[in-house]
Amino acid sequence: MTGNLPQDVQQHSSSIVQPAAGKLPKPASQLVDSHSVSRRLQSELMSLMTCGDPGISAFPEGDNIFSWIGTIKGSNATVYEGLSYKLTLKFPTDYPFKPPVVKFDTLCFHPNVDQFGNICLDILQVLFTFNFVCFLMASVTHY
Repeated sequence: MTGNLPQDVQQHSSSIVQPAAGKLPKPASQLVDSHSVSRRLQSELMSLMTCGDPGISAFPEGDNIFSWIGTIKGSNATVYEGLSYKLTLKFPTDYPFKPPVVKFDTLCFHPNVDQFGNICLDILQVLFTFNFVCFLMASVTHY
């Protein structure tokens, strides 16, 4: 493989120490314990159920704690009053280090939601926290 490389590159590459098989560092996503992520999601579900906004609900889809179905009810005295929006939330295995994918399944006319139901806010990737997502879900109906 190194036969096509210039001589000086071949000499330099042969001096690079390669890690032993099975000793490669694991990617960050594999360093997270899925059991602890599951416990955290269960804790956040309980928090949402007991302290959440009465117009917002979310529950795991079947037995999968990493996939939730959510509902947002439109706030009174807004253009969203009387409406109900269904959402899907897909939590990655390295949550909370990476945000969930949240998508409106019900058509939603809002400046931060595209025609496919995707929330279009770059800030979700940068300043993500569970409480921030709850705040955004509540603010969608208050626009």
